[in-house]
Amino acid sequence: MITIEDFAQVDLRVAEIKSVEPHPNADKLLVLKIDAGDGVSGRQLVAGIKNHYKPEELVGKKVIIVNNLAPAVLRGVESQGMLLAAQDDDKIVILTTEKDVKPGAKIR
Repeated sequence: MITIEDFAQVDLRVAEIKSVEPHPNADKLLVLKIDAGDGVSGRQLVAGIKNHYKPEELVGKKVIIVNNLAPAVLRGVESQGMLLAAQDDDKIVILTTEKDVKPGAKIR
């Protein structure tokens, strides 16, 4: 269990996926360029969703990310945040917004 103070440290935001490329060194990973509304050009996430989504399905989607996660290098490519997804048995589904909101909107 965590406290509400612990949870308050997690910065969940809406981001728009601008482009998607296969990861050069991994079969199950995609590299997503995103707009998280923070003015950072070329920000990218690495996500293990390649077996569940085609790149063209993802471009333009508004997704939920962990905005303040420390960067990590995954198979040689830096990920600057985390895409949130639900897993149900073998199916992975990315978390999106019900209605259109601008990139950077804070999840409360």
